[in-house]
Amino acid sequence: MSISVESLTKIYGTQRAVDAISFDIKKGEIVGFLGPNGAGKSTTMKMITGYLPPTDGKAVVAGFDVSEKPMEVQKRLGYLPEANPLYYDMYVREYLEFSAGIHQLGSHARKRIEDIVSQTGLGKEAHKKIGALSKGYKQRVGLAQAMLHQPEVLVLDEPTSGLDPNQIVEIRELILRMGQEKTVLLSTHIMQEVEAMCSRVIIINNGRVVADESLDSLKKKGESLEAVFRNLTTAKPVTG
Repeated sequence: MSISVESLTKIYGTQRAVDAISFDIKKGEIVGFLGPNGAGKSTTMKMITGYLPPTDGKAVVAGFDVSEKPMEVQKRLGYLPEANPLYYDMYVREYLEFSAGIHQLGSHARKRIEDIVSQTGLGKEAHKKIGALSKGYKQRVGLAQAMLHQPEVLVLDEPTSGLDPNQIVEIRELILRMGQEKTVLLSTHIMQEVEAMCSRVIIINNGRVVADESLDSLKKKGESLEAVFRNLTTAKPVTG
């Protein structure tokens, strides 16, 4: 499995932000990670990527336990956080060169940077400082750094946030191409985006997994993803 999560839990004081969730994702899957605001999506993604330690349970990425082998995980994982932290005083190519140095791309760095600039449509803006870019182009820079080192696994938190309709289509196509060779876990609030890109959805509510099903399976039941999401996330939480 490219991603394996077992009884992953995060507690803040008396609140169980993530409550013993488990799931596996195989190589080549593009999985939509859905849930209402506050459901625990971003917290789960931060634990999977090693940016937040779990209270209990474990996450394994590309065969490495995130808590025990964080550096091995970082080599194989690309992460776009929801907040998309960037160095606004850096130029686009300068930032990507900085990222390439962190990932020790060496002599391959220059070609890889030019490839990813082209793939993410940053060519016309690559000479600018990141702080001067529109929100959509800042999002593209975040995607570029996540994919720069050609990771096996991509974890993308709201990857098309702030993009215009044309940009959304371009980024969807890019993620679909990446998903042919990699594992992609992405969160979004846009149901059409999930239907366009994902083969499977995991829905969480109140920190728990309430559905884990293929889109084909949902279609065979005659249920729309939007209806399933609405029914599962408005139901009263199970206690005990």
